[in-house]
Amino acid sequence: MNDHPLSSSHPPDICLILRAHGEQRWLISEVIPTVRQLEQPDAIDEDQVGAALAYLEVLWLDACQRAVETDAARDQLDRDAPADQVLFQKARRYHTAVRRLRAVVARRVAALTGVPNEASVGWPGMHRYARS
Repeated sequence: MNDHPLSSSHPPDICLILRAHGEQRWLISEVIPTVRQLEQPDAIDEDQVGAALAYLEVLWLDACQRAVETDAARDQLDRDAPADQVLFQKARRYHTAVRRLRAVVARRVAALTGVPNEASVGWPGMHRYARS
């Protein structure tokens, strides 16, 4: 991850779209396949379940960092006056969709690992965008 996650020459709406897209791809391509495998009975050898759960926890930590960066991009968009209202609204809707996906995945990860989901640990901005 970047040391300066929001240092970008992109306008805030484009920055949010890029962050949301990156977070969504991470969840879909890395986290969800691992979750699915762990949820299937006998999909993983008994002696490999512990390692798979540890791997999922590492993936989830990365997903949480991506979520924080995506939400920070949303905050930046909300602070800046948008030049293009259409793109502004599309960026906000995309962010909302990714937050919904994030919440669903968080519940599944919590069920498998016992790692609290965002609702129970007060993930930054959990309810901030509920009406976006």
